[in-house]
Amino acid sequence: MSDNFEEERFLNPNNTLQTEKTIKVTKLGAQNVLVLLMLTISGQIAWAVENTWFNTFVFDEITPNPEPIAWMIALSAITATLTTLVMGSLSDRTRSKWGHRRPYILFGYVIWGIITAIFPETALLKNVGFAIVLVIILDSVMTFFGSTANDAAFNAWSTDISDSTNRGRVQGIISFSTLFANLIALGLAGIIIDTFGYFIFFFILGGTVSLIGLIAGLIMKEPKFPDETIQKPKESLWRGIINALTPQTIRKNKILFLLFLIMAISGIGNQIYFPYLFIYMEYNLGFSKTMISIAGASAILVASIVSIGIGMISHKFNRKPQLELMLFGTGIMLLLLAFLHNNILFVVGFALQLCFQIGSGIILMSWLQDRYPKGEIGKFQGVRIIFMVAIPMVLGAPLGSLIIHNFGIPAIIGGKAGYIPTPEIFLFGAMIILLSLIPLYFIPKFAGKIHLKNIE
Repeated sequence: MSDNFEEERFLNPNNTLQTEKTIKVTKLGAQNVLVLLMLTISGQIAWAVENTWFNTFVFDEITPNPEPIAWMIALSAITATLTTLVMGSLSDRTRSKWGHRRPYILFGYVIWGIITAIFPETALLKNVGFAIVLVIILDSVMTFFGSTANDAAFNAWSTDISDSTNRGRVQGIISFSTLFANLIALGLAGIIIDTFGYFIFFFILGGTVSLIGLIAGLIMKEPKFPDETIQKPKESLWRGIINALTPQTIRKNKILFLLFLIMAISGIGNQIYFPYLFIYMEYNLGFSKTMISIAGASAILVASIVSIGIGMISHKFNRKPQLELMLFGTGIMLLLLAFLHNNILFVVGFALQLCFQIGSGIILMSWLQDRYPKGEIGKFQGVRIIFMVAIPMVLGAPLGSLIIHNFGIPAIIGGKAGYIPTPEIFLFGAMIILLSLIPLYFIPKFAGKIHLKNIE
């Protein structure tokens, strides 16, 4: 894709600059919207469980040492990256009667939910060391199927069915569905865990993922690949994956890779604090698991409403200043969380911080979708995961663990020695997130204009 923005993206056939008023938004269609909602909700329920309650499960049931959590997150991130690179590339090449992306979505979601449901069985092991190893392995297996179905195939499909005019809306739907999924996972999780325990909780959520994924996978439709994509000469799978990260590819798609860099830096900041957020709320601020669920659900409800609004209007404005505002707001609100020790004020601050964070995700993902090279969308989902998951989790979560070891409060929890997180995780996270504004500075302002494909 060319980086000659002024010719490629912003001039109509009469060579006059377009304004937002001339944009005609392409309709997604009710069936596509329904499938987007179902697949995002079911997939994000699984990711919500892994990113939050997997960690509290390990902390509560196996060991209060934060190091196994950091290892689990890091190895899961590596698994997600390799899986998405390979399976995304395979989905680009697949020409089955089931479609290009559908086989990976349909079967991936079903198995993903099954693995999620059996995860708590690891707590039955009496040997703590063996239980830690098994929980890390099982988490990586679950990540393989989740990344195949969601990171690779679903995200490629959502790009296939959209264009520049409606990608803000697609990302708004995805963000709303993600928040709604977290609302379900968080809103019900603490109550279910406190009442019935981890086993029932994981069984219910795992079964939900499999059932919704199965239904959505059966009713989804795929657009036909363009003729030039189908007729494009095929290179070997591994050569294609390697070529996605060569200096030549990076130079050719420099705006895309600057956006990836922004994603990586802000992601590192998020991973410093987020894996330990619930632990901080419970053991530092005194929340019960039920209170965590109510607080999380309240914050998510606010952010859900905001995400729909951002998705509906984001195409009307230049994406660069929008992203600057959202990243700056995310960092500043995270700084404030470090100084909010009143539970109600903390929840209010977290809700505002989440609104900015979700807004930055909507703008960033819409912008990325515009920049993916045609015919390689699945493969570049894998490249995205390197910057969105692998780098942040491999660096961010261990940094968070290191900060907790150095600044945390030593404690005996359940008869085992550990550390309670302190506000420093928010301070360090905020500083890293604000650094993501640096690569954004090097993107030309006019590059944030959307591709005016449909002219009224």
